[in-house]
Amino acid sequence: MKLATLCYVMDNNSNKTLMIHRIKKENDYHEGKWNGLGGKFDDGESPEDCVIREVKEEAGLTITNPRMHGFISFPCFDGKEDWHVFIFTAEEYSGELIDSHEGNLEWIPNEKLTELNLWNGDKIFLEWLFQDKFFSAKFVYENGKYLYHRVYFY
Repeated sequence: MKLATLCYVMDNNSNKTLMIHRIKKENDYHEGKWNGLGGKFDDGESPEDCVIREVKEEAGLTITNPRMHGFISFPCFDGKEDWHVFIFTAEEYSGELIDSHEGNLEWIPNEKLTELNLWNGDKIFLEWLFQDKFFSAKFVYENGKYLYHRVYFY
């Protein structure tokens, strides 16, 4: 089982969200997809510790006050292990974008997010980030293909 975070850094002045186009990392299961920022927990980290570190490593930005929106389980997502992911947004940040080792960073207009080459499940849960609800969900994929999801809103 893998614990991870996923963060969508949002610029409310321009109504854009920072996304990464995963095209640089070798043997990347997400190759060619657009994602938010994040990754696996290091030992001893809380979800907030992890998301702050991952955004700094992947984008060069320091986020403050990340907001958790929910939790998603991805059973056997990569064909090997279950992934359990804490989903965040961050509206407060400082710093300058770096040349990320995982892909190209780009600010995408919010209304265009679901037009990107995303995982099919991402197109569903991205809309939940703009709602004032906390969620717990399970997204089931098989061989990289979306099958179904179940969600509970709180």
